[in-house]
Amino acid sequence: MSVLALFTRGDLITRLVTALLLAMSIASWVVILWKTWLLRRASGDVARSTAAFWQSATVGEARQRVAAIDREALVLPLIEAIKTESIDTLAGAGDRSQQLTRLLRGALHRVLRKLQFGQVLLATVGSTAPFVGLLGTVWGIYHALVDISGAGQITIDKVAGPVGEALVMTAAGLVVAIPAVLAYNVLGRSVGAIEVDLEGFARDIRELMAGPAGGRPSLS
Repeated sequence: MSVLALFTRGDLITRLVTALLLAMSIASWVVILWKTWLLRRASGDVARSTAAFWQSATVGEARQRVAAIDREALVLPLIEAIKTESIDTLAGAGDRSQQLTRLLRGALHRVLRKLQFGQVLLATVGSTAPFVGLLGTVWGIYHALVDISGAGQITIDKVAGPVGEALVMTAAGLVVAIPAVLAYNVLGRSVGAIEVDLEGFARDIRELMAGPAGGRPSLS
């Protein structure tokens, strides 16, 4: 008995559960494939972009070099943030170090949100798909027992067949959940490694740009 057969033979609840599991599986695999591709590119781009920054003579030159390397725009927003200037506003209050901290923190948060996109979906699918499948199983067993009781004579073959068919939904829920959980953990480690690199780079930029006025690098 396949999930497709259960879908065609089942009632509205069974069909909704099957459709939900299918949608969760498709969504999680789309995120898995997309994030695997993105993180593979991002990991190399971040390393090359930070190296290009420190090898540049000015911030302007660094921006041009990083823009050609940083395909996912993870490092470039941090470089752009240090050129933002606020005049005659509360954002411009305080010393240069405080302004840089605020600007780099905001840019870093935006970049990290891009990296973490999809992780919530994987966690949600991984934690809820088994219960969605279990709901389909319970509902299928309920209907199987109702049909058996209405048949009069109860034998083991009449019970085993319908109950076994209903248990397919539990297996389907696990098939959907396991890849999502594994991907959440594996991709989460990659995201965490990139986040550490970006946070370290942002801290280094802040220390560089907040130095004595005579020692600040040229922004041009």
